[in-house]
Amino acid sequence: MSDLHPVLTAVTNRIAARSAESRRVYLDRVAAATQDSTSRSGFACSNLAHGFAGITGGDKAALRALRKPNVAIVSSYNDMLSAHQPFQDYPALIKDAVRAAGGVTQFAGGVPAMCDGITQGRDGMELSLFSRDVIAMSTAVALSHEMFDANLMLGVCDKIVPGMLIGALSFGHLPAILVPAGPMASGLSNKEKARVRQLYAEGRATREELLEAEAQSYHSPGTCTFYGTANSNQMVVEVMGLHLPGASFVPPGTTLRTALTEYAGTRAVQISRGPEHTPIAQIVDVKAVVNGVVALLATGGSTNHTMHLVAIASAAGIDLSWDDFSDLSSIVPLIARVYPNGGADINHFQAAGGVQFVVGTLLDAGLLHEDVHTVAGPGLDRYRQEPALIDGALVWRDGPGRSLDLDVLRPAHDPFAPDGGMRMLSGNLGRSVIKVSAVAEADRVVEAPARVFTTQEAFQDAFKAGELDRDVVVVVRMQGPQANGMPELHKLTPPLGVLMDRGHKVALVTDGRMSGASGKIPAAIQLTPEAAVGGPLARVNDGDLVRLDANRGTLEVVVDAVELANRPLVDFPATGREWVGTGRELFAALRRTVGPADRGATVFGPITADHFARNVS
Repeated sequence: MSDLHPVLTAVTNRIAARSAESRRVYLDRVAAATQDSTSRSGFACSNLAHGFAGITGGDKAALRALRKPNVAIVSSYNDMLSAHQPFQDYPALIKDAVRAAGGVTQFAGGVPAMCDGITQGRDGMELSLFSRDVIAMSTAVALSHEMFDANLMLGVCDKIVPGMLIGALSFGHLPAILVPAGPMASGLSNKEKARVRQLYAEGRATREELLEAEAQSYHSPGTCTFYGTANSNQMVVEVMGLHLPGASFVPPGTTLRTALTEYAGTRAVQISRGPEHTPIAQIVDVKAVVNGVVALLATGGSTNHTMHLVAIASAAGIDLSWDDFSDLSSIVPLIARVYPNGGADINHFQAAGGVQFVVGTLLDAGLLHEDVHTVAGPGLDRYRQEPALIDGALVWRDGPGRSLDLDVLRPAHDPFAPDGGMRMLSGNLGRSVIKVSAVAEADRVVEAPARVFTTQEAFQDAFKAGELDRDVVVVVRMQGPQANGMPELHKLTPPLGVLMDRGHKVALVTDGRMSGASGKIPAAIQLTPEAAVGGPLARVNDGDLVRLDANRGTLEVVVDAVELANRPLVDFPATGREWVGTGRELFAALRRTVGPADRGATVFGPITADHFARNVS
């Protein structure tokens, strides 16, 4: 193992220094909630009786006698969404395992889980980002009964894992293990899926042909197999030490998946008290957060985590900034090529060496902190190991010391690219994120006239009318958190890809999200301050020359500063009366109080001084 890279050390130290007071306050709160015995020991008899009234037999007697640890299950199970359907059988498996390990289990509560793939391009997508904070609050409700000594978080996809983790960190005195479900089997190749989508955008494929391609891609229980936010979640939290080693990408319905689920229950009992007691506040520290960022960058993960990780860190009293992402990206090599940053899917990534190879090569390069706490025990080095069943017994053995497919995974000393493929842009339009891991070098600098839209539908109408068949910077504004909840804008990708294939210089600038699915398109996303609060993007006009330079890290509109500042606003977000339907009116309070993208786009914590809250009437 090499010495730590000096930039990794410097970034870690500055985060720790910047977070000293907020982290101290958080840890003081955790310490105040920590007890030598179970919290139930302080309950009044009526409280305790309510807590065990719903269970029977030996478990009930154990809870009444206060002699066994009680493990909470919080789950995102539903049987409509493929990623969450496997969780149906987990509670029974976990209860048996916990009982055998000397504990008791109660299903503490469920959290909502929505699918961006279903709501994509529809009104429901405007609730997607807000659902993360609702999930955090739902997790808190489930744990608020204070009946528990540890908890298991059953969740997988985009907002679910960050939301559960934020909620669990509010109960930082409790150990917590995140329990995944695994990816579905590989279906239609991602390259072929993207080809059919683009053909449909050009009018050269029928709706039935498109539907058949999509149905072959998303076809069974488990997470989607591309490397979007769902699978980025698994990568990040495993490297943060919150999964069992090697648990992330084992498929559902396999004996190994079942064994890992059962052992998660066993392990929860082991770390709930005694010499191995490991509360989640001890695991999620500055070094673990930095490790999560490094894993994200090294694998070309979802840009959504530039918000999620900031919000997660904040929940643990840690002040993580986009500058930290940027500086780490400059020294973290890109070592994975998984769609949309390559042709492989997540199952291929796993077969090539998976998380265990990633951890090993980054540790050897001095790009991860090894001296951390994890749910498996002290030290990240144990995450070089992969699980296996030998004679029916779950064991961990050394993972591959080399990549088994250099087209998918490469060692840190011989990467696909010298940096992490995610960069920050700044200039007179504000600050934004760009993912360049799939963007060709020739496409990383674009200077072209702007064409401004406020909806994806208006953009598509212009595309179909042939109005964009030229060099163009497409500006889609009023898509930020306070405008409409910051939906993902995946419907933009196929038409923009068509324009690029026709030889045009094309870029996207938006205060909305793309999740990393921008692929080959240079896309400045999550621009802050957003247009809805008076950010400069609100004053860009059709025809303004916009320059995006991913190499220099700049994003600018070539307009005199005084003229830009004095331009009248012409576009406005929906009013409270207009932002209704599909449950949106129920989220109006979150829309009014949400913070900016670079501070996690969260309703928790203070809004920064430069984010001028807008009154939604």
